[in-house]
Amino acid sequence: MSKAFTRETDGDDDDDVALPPLPAGGRNYITPQGWARLRGELLSLIDEERPKVVEAVHWAAKNGDRSENGDYLYGKKRLREIDRRIRFLTKRLDIAEVADPSVHHGSDQVFFGATVTYADEEGAERTITIKGIDEAESGRGEVSWISPIARTLLRARVGDVLQLPTPAGAREIEVLRVAYPAPEAH
Repeated sequence: MSKAFTRETDGDDDDDVALPPLPAGGRNYITPQGWARLRGELLSLIDEERPKVVEAVHWAAKNGDRSENGDYLYGKKRLREIDRRIRFLTKRLDIAEVADPSVHHGSDQVFFGATVTYADEEGAERTITIKGIDEAESGRGEVSWISPIARTLLRARVGDVLQLPTPAGAREIEVLRVAYPAPEAH
């Protein structure tokens, strides 16, 4: 068989990118800042990074044998990665439902976007911020709104004692503080 009709794959070329699961109803809540960050990444990929890689691949393609041309092979692989990320971001932004947490500023009830301080049975306090699936960063104390802790806390109020399901069994937690960002002045 001619090499021209074979396709080598590195195993991660799937067009159907598996999206993190959304609960029934298909809502993909995201904060305005998270939406702006994802949209900024998408526009940067489309307007800046992809054209640079296309130019590099075009240049490398003119340098002869493509089968042993590292610049060409790497460029094509990078182009597939960029295109995959563009498809992913486009799909996620299409189903995104922007929810501004500042509308709840001053409330003591937990909704999407809340920063919640709670205490566990031993009295250890933890503070988390409930964010969208595509924007939550655990290293910054952010959790997805579909995580077990967020689902337990949603709709609770300061002073409520809740049962948090864990692999070791239910644990009692108490909501101590709820805060939201202040609305932006226009």
